[in-house]
Amino acid sequence: MPVATDTDAQDTRPVIACFGDSLTAGYGADPGQSYPDDLQRRLDAQGYRYHVVNEGVSGETTKDGLERVDRVAARHPKIVVLEFGGNDGLRGLPLEQTQSNLAAMIESLKKSGAEVVLAGITLPPEYGPDYIAKINAIYPALAKKYHVRLLPFLLQGVYGTPGDMQEDGHHATAQGNKQVAANVEKLIQPMLRK
Repeated sequence: MPVATDTDAQDTRPVIACFGDSLTAGYGADPGQSYPDDLQRRLDAQGYRYHVVNEGVSGETTKDGLERVDRVAARHPKIVVLEFGGNDGLRGLPLEQTQSNLAAMIESLKKSGAEVVLAGITLPPEYGPDYIAKINAIYPALAKKYHVRLLPFLLQGVYGTPGDMQEDGHHATAQGNKQVAANVEKLIQPMLRK
């Protein structure tokens, strides 16, 4: 569970909250090697004054995210990078519920004044083309309905790239997270202000 630290409280820069599951948390990578860490370094290097907060919790489903969304909204983030659904898919949960939970999170975050961007995921081939097509369709449908920017696949340019994925085949390595941060930066670029 992400914990607000004293340094977070003293940091007056606008917040970018990276809100998701293990892909956001940086599962399996060393501390400081998650994609939100790399995103902070990228923005700092370009002179953007934002405070990137990692609100990723490994193992969470969209239901867990929905239970946490108010705490994330309470940080008054300027931008939220929303990434959930992988664990729902891996557990074979009803995808109507996944879509409904994501929709409720988007609504709640937008109501708090945050600009939301959506980062989609997909599943390994062994889950079958029908199920994969259904999960893949959730993200563009929500992006269209709520007029939010979409990164169709968070691990674009990472999945299947040697050295970018951990042996489990689900999570990015420290090297892979650098590319994920680049993907996310490109997604939020039009929203950034210097």
